[in-house]
Amino acid sequence: MSAALLAAVAGALLYGSGTVLQALAARRASGPGVLRHPWYVAGLGCDLLGWLASLVALQSLPLFTVQALLAGSLVVTVLLARVVLHAPLRRVDAVAVVVVVGALVVLAGAAGPESLVRALPDGFTAIVLVALGLLAAVTAACYRHGPGWLFALLAALGASGAAICARAVTLPAGAVSGELVRAVATEPLAWAVAGFGLLMTVAYARALERAGVGATAAVMAVVEVVIPAAVGLAVLHDSVRPGWPGAALVAAALALAACVALAASPATTATGHVPVVPAAAR
Repeated sequence: MSAALLAAVAGALLYGSGTVLQALAARRASGPGVLRHPWYVAGLGCDLLGWLASLVALQSLPLFTVQALLAGSLVVTVLLARVVLHAPLRRVDAVAVVVVVGALVVLAGAAGPESLVRALPDGFTAIVLVALGLLAAVTAACYRHGPGWLFALLAALGASGAAICARAVTLPAGAVSGELVRAVATEPLAWAVAGFGLLMTVAYARALERAGVGATAAVMAVVEVVIPAAVGLAVLHDSVRPGWPGAALVAAALALAACVALAASPATTATGHVPVVPAAAR
């Protein structure tokens, strides 16, 4: 298993664990005290490490593989919530867990070789920055009275934008720390990763308030995979292994359907009292 694939799996494990740790803290504290609870701080640490792991994976793996694996963090959340939070596990949840794991194995195997062509299409960065501005404007305009489904969609689009930008950024190979910092500081797409991540955090928190954790998780599981995968294949030179497109398409559809089922699980709902969400491209 490649280092990038291990990083993507680690990201899913960390995100799922972070969600459960934050929910555990919310059960043991209330109000602002939740933010200071050790379990909550540990959960944020898992989220941060998961985000860093996803950035490592996105440097060499196709977006459809990384995003599908990260969506699989719902499996980790459901299983851990069963053990830690004593949440019920339905028969359909058990089936969905098996389907997701099997589908993700297929998607990992379907990843084609990394393209030697990394040049971005003309105007790509400008389009990304305009999209970020539009999403931010809609979020601000609708923040007080917008419906929950809209904020779930905005959060998913923010997370998708962050993943796309992280995949598109090309950092100088072999650069020492100072050169790397300067390269990141002068790269608009690197700043866009942070912008999309911030937008995702704000919209996700609002979506949890108005749509609930199940509906929000379902929307994000689908949008976070479909949009980045389409952009990666059409624009960013991602590829599928020869002979595997059909298997990858079926696996992606099964994984998304199973993730939607897990989003409605009582185990997922049991984590829905977390007041703050990961501040990155989840």
